Amino acid sequence: MAFTVLPAPRGKHRRARRGPATGGGRLASVAVLTATGALGATAMTGSAHADSAPVDTANTVFAQTADVTGSLADSLAAQAAAQHKAADIAKAKAEQARKEAAAAARAKAAKAKADAAAAKAKAEAAAKAKAAREAKARADRAAAERKRLGSFVLPVDNSYVSTGYRASSGLWSSGYHTGIDFHAASGTSVHAVGSGTVVEAGWGGAYGNNIVIRMADGMYTQYGHLSSIQVSVGQSVTPGQQIGLSGATGNVTGPHLHFEARTGPDYGSDVDPIAYLRSHGLSV
Repeated sequence: MAFTVLPAPRGKHRRARRGPATGGGRLASVAVLTATGALGATAMTGSAHADSAPVDTANTVFAQTADVTGSLADSLAAQAAAQHKAADIAKAKAEQARKEAAAAARAKAAKAKADAAAAKAKAEAAAKAKAAREAKARADRAAAERKRLGSFVLPVDNSYVSTGYRASSGLWSSGYHTGIDFHAASGTSVHAVGSGTVVEAGWGGAYGNNIVIRMADGMYTQYGHLSSIQVSVGQSVTPGQQIGLSGATGNVTGPHLHFEARTGPDYGSDVDPIAYLRSHGLSV
């Protein structure tokens, strides 16, 4: 059976409207082209070999079209699967990154909290240590002050006793010396022998310019024949504080310091001044 290829009719023909470029359109185009090629090939074969066996052209075209469509569908499905897999991987990575960032933030916050607690503890320890040092320093100063206030010094530096206690002579109205005399040129500095309060500062008759101090231990000390008085009644004094200058005022034969230790502020309550000074650690 022979096939004859008929010529296309002449004349004006309207071109078919081109639809949207969709997958179906492309598949149809492929199928048509494939079918057209197959028919053309079959027609040419039929023309050249009129005595050959007939060929099932329609089935061949459909088979080829199905093969092309199946391959394209498989390709699209594989592409979609790959995209889904890539999306899942990206999502998993994003979730892992989020978890790692959250863990890092928690670790950073915990470290900051620990550092703040350590800094606070260190500051508190430093403050306590400082307070302890300051308390110790105050206690040491107080102890030193108590010691200083409780200490005694000689009333005149680098001197000696020129007339002793209870020495007998008609120079004194009582017939004996009620104190001791320290050798001192006029104008020599005279110090309080210990801490106390001034109860008399002024003219004392035969004692000339004199000072009487009530000592912290309850005793009294007197300093006579001064050329200058540098304290006033009611004033507190400390050991070694300058209270006046030695001289020769009152009933004297020359400049010196007359010193007495008394149980009261007035004349006649005298005790041994050397024994008193020695009881407070002084060497006389």
